[in-house]
Amino acid sequence: MSKSAPLAPAVTASANTDFSPTTLPVRTLLLLSDAAEQRAISACLQARRLPVIEPDADYPAGAAAGVVIVAAELLCSRAGQSRLTALARQPQWADMPVLVLISDAQADVAYLDQLRALLPTEPDRIMLLQRPVAAAALVSAVEWALRARRRERDSREQLQQLDQRSRQLEETTSRLLASEAVLQQAAETLERRVADRTRRLEAEMAEHRRTEAALRQAHKMEAVGQLTGGIAHDFNNMLTGVLGALDMIARNLDTGRSDRVRRFLEVATSSAQRAAALTHRLLAFSRQQSLDPSSLDITRLVQSVAELLERTLGEQIALTVVTADDLPRVHADANQLESALLNLAINARDAMPDGGQLTIATARVRVAQRRPAGVDTLEPGEYVAITVRDTGFGMTPDVAAKAIDPFFTTKPLGQGTGLGLSMVYGFVRQSNGFLEIESEPRHGTAMTLYLPVAALPAEAPASRTTRATPCGEGETVLVVEDDAAVRELVLAVLNELGYRAWEAEDAEAALQLLRREPRIDLLITDVGLPGVNGRQLAEMARRAQPDLPVLFMTGYAEGAALRPGVLAPGMDLITKPFDLEALAQRIRLMSARNASPLAH
Repeated sequence: MSKSAPLAPAVTASANTDFSPTTLPVRTLLLLSDAAEQRAISACLQARRLPVIEPDADYPAGAAAGVVIVAAELLCSRAGQSRLTALARQPQWADMPVLVLISDAQADVAYLDQLRALLPTEPDRIMLLQRPVAAAALVSAVEWALRARRRERDSREQLQQLDQRSRQLEETTSRLLASEAVLQQAAETLERRVADRTRRLEAEMAEHRRTEAALRQAHKMEAVGQLTGGIAHDFNNMLTGVLGALDMIARNLDTGRSDRVRRFLEVATSSAQRAAALTHRLLAFSRQQSLDPSSLDITRLVQSVAELLERTLGEQIALTVVTADDLPRVHADANQLESALLNLAINARDAMPDGGQLTIATARVRVAQRRPAGVDTLEPGEYVAITVRDTGFGMTPDVAAKAIDPFFTTKPLGQGTGLGLSMVYGFVRQSNGFLEIESEPRHGTAMTLYLPVAALPAEAPASRTTRATPCGEGETVLVVEDDAAVRELVLAVLNELGYRAWEAEDAEAALQLLRREPRIDLLITDVGLPGVNGRQLAEMARRAQPDLPVLFMTGYAEGAALRPGVLAPGMDLITKPFDLEALAQRIRLMSARNASPLAH
C-alpha cells in the first residue's frame, strides 16, 4: 500500500443512537475489505462464542458493538467509506476499543498517527494487530477489549457512588464548620505562642552562631599567628645570613681583602637557597593542581615535611622521624604527597589536644598476596610505606570505616570540613597506591600510605661543580618584568652571555617594542604582570610572530597552571628564584627545541 494514498475523512460517531449505559455490548463489529479474511475472523470468534456484527448482513438499527475490528485500508481509502457507516452508527459516549489490522508496509509511525486521528475513539483504546493475525492472538485481543469495557463500566458506577458519598461528606462538613470558629481561635492563639517562642529561639541560635564564628576566627588567627611566627623567625635567620654576608663582602672589598669574599658569597647563597626552599614548600602546601608525578626520594621529602611541622605543631607535640635505609624511589606528585602528609599530621595534632607523640616512619614493604588494609585491599607488589602515627583519642571501628567519606568529621562544629582525609585517599588511589587505617580508642591512630615503587631509574642530582654556561651570539631577547631588580638582573645575565636584550616593565610597553622591532628571537616574561598578564602577552606576541619562543618566569602558586605539559609548543617555565646557570641552560634548551634563530 502506498504511503501517499489519500486518507478518508475522519469517521464521526452518531449522537442520535439511544444506548443505555447500564447495557454492556458484547458483539464484535467487523469492517474488513477482504471477504475471505472477514469470514475467517467471524468463524474464529463465533467458535469461541463471541458474537459478531457484519455490516454486509441486515444491520439492525441501533445495534451497538463492544469492540470493532477494522482494516487500515478502509480508513485510508474513499472507496471503503461506505463500509464504515456501521462504525459511524455507534453511540458517541461508548468510546469502544478498536482493533486495526495493518500490514508490514503500513507500520510507519507517522502513518499510524494519521490512522488514529481518523477514528472516533481515544488513542489509548486503539490496538494495532500485524497481519497475518494468529487465531489465539485475535481471540485474546477481543476478550481483552471486552474486559476493558466491563472495567470501564464498573469504574463509572463506582464514580457515581463516590460522587454521592462526596455530596454526603459536603453536608457533614458544612455542619462541622459551625464549630470551626472556636477551633480556629484556639489554633491562632497557639500559633502566636509558637511564633513568639520561635523568634526567641532564632535570636538565641543567631547569638550562638556569632559566638561560634568568633571562636573559629580566633582559632584561625591563632593558627595563622603560630605559622607566620615560625616562618618569620626562620626568614629572619635566613635574611641575617644574606644581609650579613653581603655586608662582610662590602667591608672586605673596601679594605682590599678579596680573598674572603668567596666564603661570604657561599654563606649568602646558602641562606637564600634555604629561603627559596621554604617558600616552595609553602606554595606547594597552599595550591591545588592536577597530578604532576615524578621520581621521588621519599626520605628527602619526609625530612622536608618534618622541618615544616617542627615549626607548626607546637611544643606539646613530640615529633619523631624514622626513615628506612636504601628506600627505592616512587613515582608520585611531590606537592600532593607533601600536602597529604601535612593533612595527616594536622589531624594527628588535633587528636592530641593535651600533647603526645607524633611519629612519621618509612619502610619498604613487599605484598605477596591480596590482603585487607582497612578501607582498601592491598594488591600484590612492592611498595614504599609512609606511616603517620599518633597517641591521641583513636577511633572506633565504625568511625574508622567512615573516615574517608567526604564531609565526615569527628571534630567539633566549625573545626573541620571533613574533606582532608578524603582528599588524601583520592590522591593515593590516583597514584595507584593504597591507604591503611589502624586505630583503637584511647590508643591512637596510624595512617599508612602505600605507594608503588617507581619503575623509573633514580634521577641523578645536578652537579654544581662545573658551570659550563652557554653563550649567545647576538640574538635579540625581550625581557618583560615589572620588578625592576629582577629585570635588571635578567638583563645583566643576558648581556654577559652575549645576547642583545630589550626591556619592558609591562605588557603595553612590550607590545610597542614588538611592533617596532622587526625580529625578536626570544620573549622572557613574568606571569604575574599588572594588567595584561604574561600568558596573554605571549598570545598577542605570537599573532605577529607565530614561532616566537616564550620563557615564562613565576614566583607564585598560580604558575602551576603554566607548568610544562599544559604549555603550548615553544613555551617553557622557570620558577623564581633561579641562578645564572639554570637561566642560561633553559635559554639554550629552548633554542634547540624550537629550531629558532637562537640556535646558530
